[in-house]
Amino acid sequence: MILTALVAGLAFATPREIAISRLLPAAPALAAAMWPVIPTILLGTFCLLVMITLSFFYADLGTQYTSAAIVAVTLAAAYASHVRLQREEILLQVRLVADAAQRVLLRPLPRRIEGVEIESLYLAAQEQARIGGDFYEAAGTPYGVRLLIGDVRGKGLSAVGAASAVISCFREAAHDEPELTGIIHRLETSIARHSAAFPGKDLPERFATALIAEIPHGGGQIRILNCGHPPPLLVHRGNLRVLEPTTASPPLNLAALIGEQYYVDTVPFTPGDHLLLYTDGVSEARDRAGEFFPLPDWMRQQGLAPPRELLDRLHRDLLHYSGGRLEDDIAALAVRYPNTRVQGPSVHEPPV
Repeated sequence: MILTALVAGLAFATPREIAISRLLPAAPALAAAMWPVIPTILLGTFCLLVMITLSFFYADLGTQYTSAAIVAVTLAAAYASHVRLQREEILLQVRLVADAAQRVLLRPLPRRIEGVEIESLYLAAQEQARIGGDFYEAAGTPYGVRLLIGDVRGKGLSAVGAASAVISCFREAAHDEPELTGIIHRLETSIARHSAAFPGKDLPERFATALIAEIPHGGGQIRILNCGHPPPLLVHRGNLRVLEPTTASPPLNLAALIGEQYYVDTVPFTPGDHLLLYTDGVSEARDRAGEFFPLPDWMRQQGLAPPRELLDRLHRDLLHYSGGRLEDDIAALAVRYPNTRVQGPSVHEPPV
């Protein structure tokens, strides 16, 4: 509307040799990018009336040619607006489906399980993405609180399918298997079956890193089985520890190649301790100079921030460090064993 008014005003105010009126077809063309069909046609009609009005003052403006151009551009703009609206509707439906899939794949976690505080963070590398290959889960089981975090190699629908297979298997196995190694064996079987069901040239390269942690009833310690995943960070009595596995365990779907030997580490986890689980998108975020995000140093500076505040800071600082552009998906779990046990139900769902 501003462009139309500006062109019309200049057309009346400037000499006819300049022929500003020839810019009138641009208005409906631009309107097609933002407006529905009827307003676009109405704007083109208004531009046509402006051109006809100008012809009463200037007889040699080439009114018939400019008017024909306005009509042609308006009709084309109306069709373009119609196509745009159809595509926007399709995109909206796709996003709704993707959001529903995300809620099933990465459903909101309870904020507290058996007194253990848990918060989650997920960031997609692509602005319009909703789901990816990073995954996490937490469950209260007969054996304590069990946590899962992992990263499927690759991107796209194949990675999403593999992540979904692993999470679905974990949700069952976490309640059934008394040992962490039993859970890993079932996850290994699940991802192997999924890969076999969708063969491709990259089949030998399909794998996922994963980490399972278990906090037994009553706390006191935490058991960790790390299958090729970035080591978690533990703040124990004010001191930061990088929990590298004492012996490496193979990533999921690679056990057949390098052996099925899984090792569980046990470390102290007492009231007041914090645990940060994350995918490689966090530790490998780069700044403009190509330097990795200094996660251990950053963690030391956070003190005893609550899990939600810790992840909010991580979100903010990662975006700032990378200049607002993430090269990989990011998933993280912040866990705290509070100094005092909370009375009431063992699982508290987050508010809707």
